[in-house]
Amino acid sequence: MNIQYIGMALMVMLAMAGCANAPAPVEQMKLTSQAIEQAREVGATEDSSDFSLAQAKLIQAQQAMREENYKMARVLAEQAELDARLAEAKAVSGKSQAHIEELNKQIKRLRKRLGEPE
Repeated sequence: MNIQYIGMALMVMLAMAGCANAPAPVEQMKLTSQAIEQAREVGATEDSSDFSLAQAKLIQAQQAMREENYKMARVLAEQAELDARLAEAKAVSGKSQAHIEELNKQIKRLRKRLGEPE
């Protein structure tokens, strides 16, 4: 009888723990905001679908926070962070490609001045 009581008490505790709301993802929200800001700083704009998506998901995450739906807020904030990081990488890559193209043009001009064949 004692074992049954302990087993029931343990099951009730586990059920109650499962019903507990997830903690507020305050740190994740900060990380996401920082990721969006970093993407903006390197040149990501609203023209980038990834950047726009990151901003939209952050707004949704903030709404979920206000509604105390912390699990959804965390998921949306994590997705927004990843979208922002992708937008940042694409912006940096685009700048690098443009820089490479400019360097190649300069090399061609120098070779032409030196009379080298192309």
